[in-house]
Amino acid sequence: MAATKKFTVFKGDNNGKIVEATTERTVGPDEVLIRITHSGLCGTDSHFRKAGIVLGHEGVGVVEAVGSSCTERKVGEIVGWGYIHQTCKSCHQCLSGNEIFCRNAQVYGFNNTDQGSLGTYAVWKEAYIFAIPKSLSPANAAPLMCGGATVFGAVYNHGVKATHTVGVVGIGGLGHLAIQFLSKMGCRVVVFSSTEDKRAEAIRLGASEFYPTKGVKELKVSRPLDYLLVTTSYLPDWSLYLDIMEKQGTVFPLTIANGFMEIPYDTFLQNGLTLVGSIIATRWVHNEMLEFAARHNIQAKIEEFPMSVDGITEAFDRLENGKLRYRAVLKN
Repeated sequence: MAATKKFTVFKGDNNGKIVEATTERTVGPDEVLIRITHSGLCGTDSHFRKAGIVLGHEGVGVVEAVGSSCTERKVGEIVGWGYIHQTCKSCHQCLSGNEIFCRNAQVYGFNNTDQGSLGTYAVWKEAYIFAIPKSLSPANAAPLMCGGATVFGAVYNHGVKATHTVGVVGIGGLGHLAIQFLSKMGCRVVVFSSTEDKRAEAIRLGASEFYPTKGVKELKVSRPLDYLLVTTSYLPDWSLYLDIMEKQGTVFPLTIANGFMEIPYDTFLQNGLTLVGSIIATRWVHNEMLEFAARHNIQAKIEEFPMSVDGITEAFDRLENGKLRYRAVLKN
């Protein structure tokens, strides 16, 4: 008989107030019941704070039950999940290993909105959850489920090598993870931040060079950038960065922002630059990211909060006011 579970979840109402609610799920044949222990808080969650849905998509927890057709996950395992819940498995994107671009993907914010990682339990498809390596703590693994997968997926899929010089704009939730991944890959990592405040932090995380940008009209770097990852919560002044790109360099705008992107056309054209849209990692790359993080001791810098209305509210407020260093993690 399939297990049915009623559990607590946390939503944002139309005004952005965090409210506690209850939902119920029956574990299907290909699904897993997870007791949530930790959840990261991502900038994407802020975009849905007033949507009336259950929040959170950086979940980590313990498997408590598995469906009758499950073969990979076992009761007692520590697992995690991220932005994508399910894909069609039959389209060109799915069959070519790019299921993150499936047109019929079920994703956070638009599907399964009665559950998320801010809660006590969740039920997800076995095929879209990930085993957490034993050397990664659950609290540390939670921000990797989206933030880590986002930056790692971009560099893994687009030819970044140890010999490359890679720029990172911003030292926040994404940026501080990007610096660590790139440094451990052997890249020369060039970090840009608005002020000098985070210079020491950037160097400690693995940056080779650091440049403050506030009030700067022109940047001078030791060598042109082969790649540039934009990880800030806002779009940068593109003219400041495109001039320091290597010819035929690649730019990844990883920022979640509304509106339009305005690029200096002539600079972009004359330098043969490539602009790449990149979201989350595929499942294969996600697993590679977790293994890499475990082997190289990639550590998200986190602040922990209780999984409660007050704890979640405080975490959101610190995130939206730019006070987090650098990821919030909610704990049951």
